Amino acid sequence: MISLQEAKDLVLTQTHSFGKEHIQLDNAVGRVLSQPIVADRDYPPFNRATMDGIAINIADWENGIQSFTVAEIIYAGGISTKSISAGECYKIMTGASVPSPANAVVRIEDVKEEDNRLNVTVSEVRSFQNIALKGKDIKQQSFIINEPVVCTPSVITVLASLGYHQVEVEKLPSIAIITTGDEVVNVNELVNEVQIRNSNAHLLKALLDKWKIKPTACTHVKDDAAVLSEAVKKYQSNDILILSGAVSAGDADFVPEVLINAGAKKIFHKVAIRPGKPIWFGQFENGATVFALPGNPFSTLATFKVFIESFLYSCFGLKQPAVITLPINDTRVKKSNLDEFFPVTITSSPAAAVPLNFNTSGDITAALHADALALQPVEKMELVKGEVVNCILL
Repeated sequence: MISLQEAKDLVLTQTHSFGKEHIQLDNAVGRVLSQPIVADRDYPPFNRATMDGIAINIADWENGIQSFTVAEIIYAGGISTKSISAGECYKIMTGASVPSPANAVVRIEDVKEEDNRLNVTVSEVRSFQNIALKGKDIKQQSFIINEPVVCTPSVITVLASLGYHQVEVEKLPSIAIITTGDEVVNVNELVNEVQIRNSNAHLLKALLDKWKIKPTACTHVKDDAAVLSEAVKKYQSNDILILSGAVSAGDADFVPEVLINAGAKKIFHKVAIRPGKPIWFGQFENGATVFALPGNPFSTLATFKVFIESFLYSCFGLKQPAVITLPINDTRVKKSNLDEFFPVTITSSPAAAVPLNFNTSGDITAALHADALALQPVEKMELVKGEVVNCILL
């Protein structure tokens, strides 16, 4: 059995890109951008009015001129056809280009119209006030994004503004899911008093959906080594194979043996954590990665977040998922001599991690109200109120 850090390090040694592909911008939300993004021109691309008002030449103001006639009205997207002389101004709208020699915009609230003239009613006007200068935000050919990022709505906005209607993204891996157990039935089937519904299949699909990954297959097999072996052989051509259950040391825990017999190289089996201790990690000769997770729902969630999600981040070239530190708001005594993950809610005033009560990793409601998984390290048998813990956001 190895430590949590050793296991995480071994997982990350196996990461690799699944390739690149080009997709339309409207399909890019949630995908990982894999190309550098460069400004095609200055931004703003012109001196832009940030207020509705009048655009004047500051020299007029400095020469004592405070009343102006309108030479032209300029709307956003419009191009001026006239130049202004002394005592003239442009009536201008927010977002419009401010043409030379105008170099200050007085907002419309500070202008009063009398006898077809516009009189400035404030005592101070500054050069280039209410004007976003050309190139102030971004210079042409400068790098805007120069490392892999997830295409959030904010990223999409920038890409569209820069004219990227098609983008290069990291390819998604093909992933197959195999759940196991004689006691497990589909969610739409009737259950008897000793059966449970297959929540892990839906949990794993939901966790993968964050990455826009749709499993190529999601199948369930009984606790039968021969049947499990057939399923593993059928799906080991995928980039990643995820199994759930039958990975410990019981008489019906066939997964480790079946994986080895199918040609998988074991990288580790069992990690000094709770929940999730029996996790098995390895690789097939074709390069396919295997994660065999414990079958209890909270164990499946915890091991996915700690290992599989970390693996995906690295494969996509992203920084590792954020771990936040928060004071715990209650005393917690550890039940094992292992690193323990436990569910917490996060309060905001003041910020704190609130431990949630749950029975075991088989408790289907263990993470129901959780905002994060907190870690109680192996050396900390007791956490006291106010002590800081690391939290993995859910």
